[in-house]
Amino acid sequence: MIGSRATAASVCRVVLPPPGADVFRLRNRAVGRHRKVKLGDWRQPWLRVAGALLLVVSAGIHLDLYLTGYRSIPTIGWLFLVQFLVAFILAIGALVTHSRLVAVAGAAFALSTLGCYLLAVWIGLFGYKEIRTRAGIAAGLIEVAAFATLALAVAIAGARQAAAPTRPRPRVLAGMRAAASLVVGAVGAVSVAALVLFGVALVSTGGGGEPTSAEGAGVTLKTATIGGVTVLTSANGLTLYWFAPDSPTASRCTGSCAAYWPPVIGTPTAGPGVTTSKLGTIKRPGGSTQATYDGHPLYTYIGDEAPGQARGNKIDLNGGYWYEVRA
Repeated sequence: MIGSRATAASVCRVVLPPPGADVFRLRNRAVGRHRKVKLGDWRQPWLRVAGALLLVVSAGIHLDLYLTGYRSIPTIGWLFLVQFLVAFILAIGALVTHSRLVAVAGAAFALSTLGCYLLAVWIGLFGYKEIRTRAGIAAGLIEVAAFATLALAVAIAGARQAAAPTRPRPRVLAGMRAAASLVVGAVGAVSVAALVLFGVALVSTGGGGEPTSAEGAGVTLKTATIGGVTVLTSANGLTLYWFAPDSPTASRCTGSCAAYWPPVIGTPTAGPGVTTSKLGTIKRPGGSTQATYDGHPLYTYIGDEAPGQARGNKIDLNGGYWYEVRA
């Protein structure tokens, strides 16, 4: 009798599922057997690896923007470099460690980076107002995906660990399932809200539409000495630039490029130090008249906040190099 009870007990122990095994379990049917994959186990790295890769891609975009021109913009340029470093470190941490805290930090950082972008688009950040660009759109979408992936990984892993120590009672198990569903739903809601705000920002923000000018409008050009070099400036003293891919008869800076590098619109007239014979005009794709000097269409740069600055000189941005116009 005692042996029979012991045998029955051992059978029961074999039949009973392990604690918490029915929490977030995905069953893949195969011929002749069932394979159980526990999504909440950090040893299954799909979510954290995907989230880490998304952080790396976002970091790469910000590094490219920093190296190709944003470093010349005060304060905001350094933030692009900081974003790259922090995102890369968090991505490595998510891959190397199995810490949920690192995953939480990565999700929060992705969301905060998107928030900073939206602030820069709507009201400006540190005196700089962002415009709509393909790189910014791509980075924003990737950051939403990184947040959702890492946050979901944390939520599932937390539910799995909570169920692991002991076999919960049915009511407790039901409460755990409801809480886990609530967390997953919250992650989805935040992700959707972020996408909606991102879409609103893109719709409400100018994408670098072509500037227009009144017929016959004129613009006076002058000169100034910056860094020991005499350069051409606009009427209000801002340094003027020329774009290497341009030709004497056509501008290659259109769309979002024209928002970073506003064309000098109007028929130019010579101010002090300007050679009249070198002045000219071209027609832009939108039909407006753009001033030229010595065969170069003229632009200002949004990174220059006041006269005496030439932050756009010798930088590679928007498809080519930019140089100050020397008088």
